Amino acid sequence: MFAVVASIAFGVIVLSFTDVPALNLVAGFAILASLVWFGVRYVVWTTTNFVVTTDRLISRTGVFSREGIEIPLERINTVFFRQTLFERMIGSGDLELESASEEGSSVFNDIRRPIDVQNEIYQQMEANENRKFDRVGKNIASQSPQSSTGQAESIPDQIAKLDDLRQRGALTDAEFQTKKEDLLRRM
Repeated sequence: MFAVVASIAFGVIVLSFTDVPALNLVAGFAILASLVWFGVRYVVWTTTNFVVTTDRLISRTGVFSREGIEIPLERINTVFFRQTLFERMIGSGDLELESASEEGSSVFNDIRRPIDVQNEIYQQMEANENRKFDRVGKNIASQSPQSSTGQAESIPDQIAKLDDLRQRGALTDAEFQTKKEDLLRRM
């Protein structure tokens, strides 16, 4: 962006104060090239979509041909953002996501309000994780028989059922440990 402003300022000064045709041609070309560059960047920016949903992060970009990526929130490990001084002034920046994918890292340039997007990604990741545990808890509750007194199974019995689900592959080790810790806190 600085190059656009500088080339336009240079061009206007040269065109206003000199009569050298070659210099005027260079100044005019600099103005035209910087405006074309800015126009192309603006069109690409306006045709780029970056969306955080409750389950995934979606990015679509392209003017004539389109490309996109969808990253499930549970695969995202770390979110970095970078902003230059100028990007801070206009509310833009870059996001880098480290995820459990083939590429490992994905960079998204010129994202609006990257700090807010980073916070939203982390909030949705946490909400997604909580929904997953709630589904597991409801599944366990619906499968656990009531005792003759009408009370739910004891916590050790629930942990045994969780372990059975883990051994059958319905839960990951991390999910099992988290739910087990939650149940042990209730004791």
